[in-house]
Amino acid sequence: MDDQIAAQSIQANVRTASRPADLRITDLRVAEIVGAPFRSALVKIYTNQGIVGLGEVRDGASASYALMLKSRLLGENPCDIDRLFRRIKQFGGHGRQGGGVSAVEIALWDLAGKAYGVPIYQMLGGKFRDKVRCYCDTDAEKPSGTETGKRLKARMDMGFTFLKMDLGLMQIADVPGAVVAPAGSLESYRIHPGQGPARSMEDRRARNAVYDTHNVRHPFTGLHFSDKGLDLLEQYIAEVREVIGYEVPLAIDHVGHISLQNGIRLARRIEKYVPAWLEDVIPWQYTEQYRQLQQATTVPICTGEDIYLKEGFEPLLKAGISVIHPDLLTSGGILETKKIGDMAQDHGVAMAIHMAESPVAAMAAAHVAVATENFMALEYHSVEVDWWDDIVTGLPGPLVKDGFITVPDKPGLGIDDLVDDVLREHLQPGVTDIWQSTESWDDDYSWDRTWS
Repeated sequence: MDDQIAAQSIQANVRTASRPADLRITDLRVAEIVGAPFRSALVKIYTNQGIVGLGEVRDGASASYALMLKSRLLGENPCDIDRLFRRIKQFGGHGRQGGGVSAVEIALWDLAGKAYGVPIYQMLGGKFRDKVRCYCDTDAEKPSGTETGKRLKARMDMGFTFLKMDLGLMQIADVPGAVVAPAGSLESYRIHPGQGPARSMEDRRARNAVYDTHNVRHPFTGLHFSDKGLDLLEQYIAEVREVIGYEVPLAIDHVGHISLQNGIRLARRIEKYVPAWLEDVIPWQYTEQYRQLQQATTVPICTGEDIYLKEGFEPLLKAGISVIHPDLLTSGGILETKKIGDMAQDHGVAMAIHMAESPVAAMAAAHVAVATENFMALEYHSVEVDWWDDIVTGLPGPLVKDGFITVPDKPGLGIDDLVDDVLREHLQPGVTDIWQSTESWDDDYSWDRTWS
């Protein structure tokens, strides 16, 4: 008995990160913000030992995707990440619908790392690199390639060694004769649904109509580039290359809702400008069309930011695309994206990572990036967001320095906490505060099994 008492006394005085076996989830709350650079919802999962895990719902998605999972998590040990992920993954889906499951999965990894006192990358198998290369995504909103080239050159002067820009429909939509389109259809694509609460039934119907327009898949829109339009797009990228040169990779995004055939025509036009990749030319579901697109051009073809779970990527890998582009906040989180990267490597395919959210998502992606061998570059879309670094504490500042993120040797994601005063300055329309009670979700219950 004396030995048992002595052992308990010693154990009580040993510094540990926590007592992982006794760790339990007690609450889940959200902070809904906008402008980092887009709308997103940050997540906190609380525990009985005072450790808090951080996650984030995909940009543009609803916080409800995470809140609906709360009752499936309360009372559980967050260190059982894989078991809990398998319980909740049926509630996720492609695109923004993967946001809730992914946010929770990331928060569980943060909790496990904090509980055991180790960084997430170490739990994934350790490092392949010390720093994570970021590619700087820049909206091509300027009227000429020269002006966009100057913006990109400014990014290079900041230390970025990998760039991305838009090139497609929206740069030429206003030029007469550049786009062949059904009458009135281009106007609909210029309108984006509002993010605040609808003021009337008429507002709600108008927003739903725009939503439906943007949901029409590329082959069914009837939009085509004319030769004039292709000439203008080629001129645009030529002007960009004239400013930035050819030493730095330049990826291409936001081609627009055009057909496979138009994608092939554009890809062939811009081959001489050596794009790093051409992204999301058609919906990712059209695997056979992606095979045809990649076989028709030497430009590397990329897709993947809207795919949920690794099984969604496998057909595209077999089709022969060159780059996959998962977003951790859709793909299923940290472990699932690591599995996706490893599967892509088996097919000789590189992995870039999409990320257009806060430093929480950036750090989750960075841990996967350092632990995955075929990683290429991580998106950074917040150069103009001057308060981006201020959201979190505990990370080296600035987080993105000279175009790279250095992942600290700290437990979990490496973030100490979120700065509530900064978050409150950037609430989504209609949101009154952050981390409010979510008790109404505590007992949400259904018979969730998907088989008999």
